[in-house]
Amino acid sequence: MTKKERYELVLAYFQEQVPIAETELLYENPFQLLVAVILSAQCTDKRVNLTTPAIFKQFPSPQKMAKASFEQMFTLIKSISYPNNKAKHLIGMSQLLVDNFNAEVPLTVEALITLPGVGRKTANVITSVVDKQPNMAVDTHVFRVSRRLGLVPMTATTPLAVEKNLIKHIPTALVHTAHHWLILHGRYTCLARSPKCDACGLVSFCKEGVKKSASSIRDALL
Repeated sequence: MTKKERYELVLAYFQEQVPIAETELLYENPFQLLVAVILSAQCTDKRVNLTTPAIFKQFPSPQKMAKASFEQMFTLIKSISYPNNKAKHLIGMSQLLVDNFNAEVPLTVEALITLPGVGRKTANVITSVVDKQPNMAVDTHVFRVSRRLGLVPMTATTPLAVEKNLIKHIPTALVHTAHHWLILHGRYTCLARSPKCDACGLVSFCKEGVKKSASSIRDALL
């Protein structure tokens, strides 16, 4: 199977099985999404969604959040992973939005990564979700699934390397959706420790799936 054929099969599968794929973070505007994505680092979307309503009620805008004290923010996000750093990042991010971007969330990766708490992955999420830009955010799910499915070589050992490989082969119009396909597949089917290969329609050409299938056959023959 060629690389082109592999990508075509994977994308066709997701287009048929998951025609609508979106972020599971709850938000109403780009600022709320930016706050939620910053909080989501090494934390579940479910936990973030339980936490953000109180934040948005108290600090509905960059102007309001820019004036928040560390203690106020920490109290609101203490159930989130790394609350000390994230409290500082949210306040600092809001202050820079007010000072440098007229309190508007910029929609370029280059501008976004100048904000505290915003790295390339977060910037790619914001630009792809809000503006449907062809940017691929590589989190642990995208990294794992794309390698298991053979979409990227095992020599692609960094998020940036995986991102470049995926962008090179996925049609531009599908990149922003493919990001969610890979994340959701990794979150609910292609789990890190115990992938649900029996429930996966892509198992026949997945490295992990083929390995498990071979093991099952050997066990049955013993």
